[in-house]
Parts: sequence; C-alpha cells; structure tokens
Amino acid sequence: MADIMTPEALKGLIRTVPDFPQPGIQFRDITTLIGDPQGMAASVHHLAEIARAAGAQKIAGMEARGFIFGAAVAVALGIGFIPVRKPGKLPITTIGVDYALEYGTDRLEMDPGAVSEGENVVIVDDLIATGGTATATAQLLRMAGAKVERALFVIDLPDLGGADALRGAGVQVEALMQFDGD
Repeated sequence: MADIMTPEALKGLIRTVPDFPQPGIQFRDITTLIGDPQGMAASVHHLAEIARAAGAQKIAGMEARGFIFGAAVAVALGIGFIPVRKPGKLPITTIGVDYALEYGTDRLEMDPGAVSEGENVVIVDDLIATGGTATATAQLLRMAGAKVERALFVIDLPDLGGADALRGAGVQVEALMQFDGD
C-alpha cells in the first residue's frame, strides 16, 4: 500500500459528537473512519502490522465494533477470527464470563473450541474506555486455553483507565490514537 495514512491523519477522521449519550460526554464516533476507504484500510494495516509482530495466531474481537476491525485484521493476516459475543447469540454450548459495569453486570460468551491450548490470540477492538469488556475478553479467552498478551485498539481514552486496567491483567495495550481529557 503506497501512501498509507498515518495514525495522526486517521485521528482527523474521527468525528466527535458532544453530549452523547448524555451531557458532558464527548463521543468518539468511528463511523466516519470506517466510511473512508483509505482510513479504514490504513487502520487495518497498522493494527495488522502490530498483531503480526506480536505473533498473533488468531484475532479475537468483541461484539459489535470489534467485529469490524478484528475480522478485517484477521483477513489481512490470513488467520482465524474469534467472535466474542453477547449472551445467547451462539447456537452451541458456550463458555462465558460475567463482568461488572458501572451499574450492574454483563456477560460475554464464546465457542470454547475456537481456540487451541496455548494459541496466541490478540484482541482487537475499536476503542478502550474503562476496560471492562476487554479485561473480561482476556479472561474468557484464557479460560478457553489461549495465551493473551496483547490487545490493540483504534482509540484509547486514557483518562478512563481502561488501558491501565488491562495492563493490570497482564495484557500489553497499544492504540493507534488517543483522546485525552474530554
């Protein structure tokens, strides 16, 4: 790919929507990035290069936007993709993990046969905020026997502490861009 957009140029494709979903929140909207063919291709290229260097044998992505980037990265690398789903979405017996939300809990599930013992799985998602979903995904993949040492994101919101939480769970975190403090 000639003239691949830099992460800084990609950052300019992210639309900020003020006061969504509630007043005071600056929502970082990736739809403008994925709608730009060069931006989407460059995002996948950068994430795939990091995953390749990490020795990824499979890519895992969380419902729903992790499917967009994770599946594309897996295709770019010629490796398998593991969908980490919301409860009740898979037609087979699954394994799952419950995790805390700000108010209440949620659950993630996956096919336990999607990963082999010791297989190096890299997590890919669009954004890391508080890290609850990503940390639960790492836990779930490890329950299935995967080695999970790396998670990649298009966007990090470092003020929300998610990357630090994931690092605390023994996962290295990399993001193409970050948005501080707003």
